[in-house]
Amino acid sequence: MLLPEKKYPMDPTTKAVIFLKNFIKNPNIQIGDYTYYDGRDKPEAFEEENVIFGYTAKLLMGKFCQIAYGTKFLLSDANHQMNGFSTFPFFAFGKMAKECPEWNEYEPIFPSKGDTIVGNDIWFGHESLIMPGVNIGDGAIIAARSVVTKNVPPYTIVGGNPAQILKKRFSDDIIDQLQKIKWWNWDYEKISRNISTIVSADIEKLRKAK
Repeated sequence: MLLPEKKYPMDPTTKAVIFLKNFIKNPNIQIGDYTYYDGRDKPEAFEEENVIFGYTAKLLMGKFCQIAYGTKFLLSDANHQMNGFSTFPFFAFGKMAKECPEWNEYEPIFPSKGDTIVGNDIWFGHESLIMPGVNIGDGAIIAARSVVTKNVPPYTIVGGNPAQILKKRFSDDIIDQLQKIKWWNWDYEKISRNISTIVSADIEKLRKAK
């Protein structure tokens, strides 16, 4: 059975795909088992290149997510002060420029939209951009180059800039059942035994899986 601790799950075919949690050091970024990133030349740099800031805001992501090349998560830390006449971050330069102490004579007030929370089994299309404070539900699909500015319901396909709901993947009844079953929380032996059911659309078979 393939273990989530395996750094390069497709090695020796390619090292472009990684199980992401094995390469995360920032405690504000939490990634679930089997979530992968297809980063082409340097997927290991996801934390530095694909998560924009992360000093106080968090990125919390579940299991079995599929992140295509170039997907970026912009966290709330990246905001500038917007309640005054200028958005220029004088304080940031003042802290380092001893010759300009007056640049640091104020306390900035930043807008914050909170943490970015991503569910399980979500497919992020090529070069999608997730804006601060967004909550993306289980089983959602984010179309390529979408800019997600607001919450995405479970098992919903969104696309565009800003991303809009294109359609639900299943009926409300099936979505409700999937949210109760939560197959991604099964033990991995059970998941392995039922992969053909998990990737099918037979809700009764999935519900009765053992």
